[in-house]
Amino acid sequence: MIVVRDIFRLKFGKAKEALALWREGSETLRNLGHLPDRMLTDLTGTYYTLVLETSYKNITEFEESLPKIFSNEKYQQWYQRFIPLAEAGYREIFRVVE
Repeated sequence: MIVVRDIFRLKFGKAKEALALWREGSETLRNLGHLPDRMLTDLTGTYYTLVLETSYKNITEFEESLPKIFSNEKYQQWYQRFIPLAEAGYREIFRVVE
């Protein structure tokens, strides 16, 4: 099993708007089989951080999910609304050992 963490550095003061938008987009993501298991926000460290954690059986399952998501018109329209709320982002992928 792997855990994929998509980490977004949000623009100052945009956390509430970003969280609301992710909740709104959750139906589309669920229909595409990509709904994050957990949504995390910062308590300490870098301010305005949003982390989405999603579990997959393996790296192949994750890689196969991406074209399905990125080619979906509804997702593309939704994501265009999210882009102005984020300054940067990156992805971490971990193998679950226990």
